[in-house]
Amino acid sequence: MLFDTHVHLNAEQFDEDLQEVIERAKEAGVSYMTVVGFDRPTIKRAMDLAEEYEFIYACVGWHPVDAIDMTDEDLLWIEDLAAHPKVVAIGEMGLDYHWDKSPKDIQKEVFRKQIRLAKKVKLPIVIHNREATADIVEILKEEDAGEVGGIMHCFSGSPEVALECLKMNFLISLGGPVTFKNAKKPKEVAAVVPLEKLLIETDCPYLAPHPYRGKRNEPGYVKLVAEQIAEIKGISFEEVAIVTTANAKKLFDIN
Repeated sequence: MLFDTHVHLNAEQFDEDLQEVIERAKEAGVSYMTVVGFDRPTIKRAMDLAEEYEFIYACVGWHPVDAIDMTDEDLLWIEDLAAHPKVVAIGEMGLDYHWDKSPKDIQKEVFRKQIRLAKKVKLPIVIHNREATADIVEILKEEDAGEVGGIMHCFSGSPEVALECLKMNFLISLGGPVTFKNAKKPKEVAAVVPLEKLLIETDCPYLAPHPYRGKRNEPGYVKLVAEQIAEIKGISFEEVAIVTTANAKKLFDIN
């Protein structure tokens, strides 16, 4: 039983064969998925999928790359959606300094607004971080985001930063990069973070694990992530599957 905590089945890459992708995921042992919406079209599609499939949940928020496009009406809409029984988190939100579409000050403002919204609606948050670790940690502390906690999605930072995030009530989610032969940091993180604080994800259709690197990722491949973590920790695949699924269900308040 596996829980892929971060999928983008709402992406156009799955328009042609969504049902087949879902069937392959089930065959691989994936029992739960969270579809993440990050702008108007993807949030709407995430909600549709969560309503259509019993085992799919939704996370709704605004991506930092598109922060410049978010309006007050969008934030109110996300707040309304937060009351839906299948919405389990707010995000993905955060900072992305790799792309320059949205100025840093606007990204920070939108990030803070979403943290405050999450605290208001009492849902955990899902953090997107690209080349912005110091600023993200600072904002999480200043906004007391640990009150709701959440997920450091597709964590790529150092073991030291991972442990700092644990102290702020965040779980560390590992994806395809932990399987890459040259990925030193994710493997170190998998080794030092207690299993009770780890989640697994694909971030599909992006970041496919080895041996599918460079191809379209899909939820069934999350099994490869779990297998790699088991190998690094010297424990069984079953233990990784059981504990990471329990971690996600507890965080998302899924009975």
